[in-house]
Amino acid sequence: MSLGHACVDVYQGAVAALVPFFVTERAYTYAAASAIVLAASLLSSVVQPLFGALTDRWAMPWLLPVSALTAGVGVAASGVGGSYALTLAAVGVSGIGVAAYHPEAARAARAAAGGGNSGMGWFALGGNVGFALAPLLVAAVVATGGLRASPLLVVPAVAGAVLCAAATRATRARAEAGRGPEAVGRDDWGSFLRLSGALVCRSVVFVGLSVFVPLYVRERTGGGDVAGTVALCVLYAGGAVGTLVGGRLADRYGRVAVVRWSYSLTVLAVAGVVPAPGWAVHLFVALTSAGLYVPFSLHVTLGQDFLPRRVGTASGVTLGLTVSVGGLAAPALGALADATSLRVALVPLVALPALGRLLLCGLREPAPPGEPVPAPGVPRTASK
Repeated sequence: MSLGHACVDVYQGAVAALVPFFVTERAYTYAAASAIVLAASLLSSVVQPLFGALTDRWAMPWLLPVSALTAGVGVAASGVGGSYALTLAAVGVSGIGVAAYHPEAARAARAAAGGGNSGMGWFALGGNVGFALAPLLVAAVVATGGLRASPLLVVPAVAGAVLCAAATRATRARAEAGRGPEAVGRDDWGSFLRLSGALVCRSVVFVGLSVFVPLYVRERTGGGDVAGTVALCVLYAGGAVGTLVGGRLADRYGRVAVVRWSYSLTVLAVAGVVPAPGWAVHLFVALTSAGLYVPFSLHVTLGQDFLPRRVGTASGVTLGLTVSVGGLAAPALGALADATSLRVALVPLVALPALGRLLLCGLREPAPPGEPVPAPGVPRTASK
């Protein structure tokens, strides 16, 4: 499941990684390039909770390999032809694939992990590795062959589809061997909505940095596209480490406490990115990455435990709606950058993690589920 997650989340990172090449090769404005991120994010935001609700009601294990292929085909087609409309449509298709994948994948991973924080951390690690590899993959393919070489980017999707199919069969076999019934309990919508609000703040910061940090670092350091790609890799790769650390810290100190500390760190780190001189900006990007990613898998398990009767819906929101909604703010940040500068456009991102931290005040640790959630392929009862 972790390896399959890596193959799928390559395509979430690839859209942002393609932005500098669209700006350079097709002369898109910052606002136009940001709208490409919006196309993928908007569809993923709207559709993912719907897939979550569907997976709460019916088993859909076939969705994992199909969605992996869909995510890859969309990104692979984005560089073909020069039509802006077709590019938007292609990344939109990729966004639908990403949306379809995550709710069912989170349920399967939860079953495989037995509900543990560290186990879900490994699953989230796969996604973070995919994000981290995306800029390198895009640079290797597009920097060499131009945007016309983008069809080669479909390769991880094929590997992901095979891995997901294999994981689904294995998980289903264990479930049929006697895995317990779905966890029950009372849905705490108030706590879930507050957590979701904090996640929206995180999403805007993460998407904004994903889009503009490569361009900002390139401008700030004078290091060209290489410096921008390195900064994006730091942003994503630091998260791979942070996710595993988050699971360990949560086992010792509790999920809610670790999430709060992380948002506080993010405020300070993002504030340092804006004025950091030269190559020192990479240090603050790394700290920002830690602050954003340490709580990543904890958001998912907290959301699932706040809504124990609607695990798929909770997964769709925490992995989809609140993560992808940051793309909605990207065009506004792009327009601000066009009107002023990239540096000014990054300033609003300092206040958002502070707002997220305020929303987490008073949030309590949910009761752990009584029993693990069934794996894909096991019939589910309808949500009540």
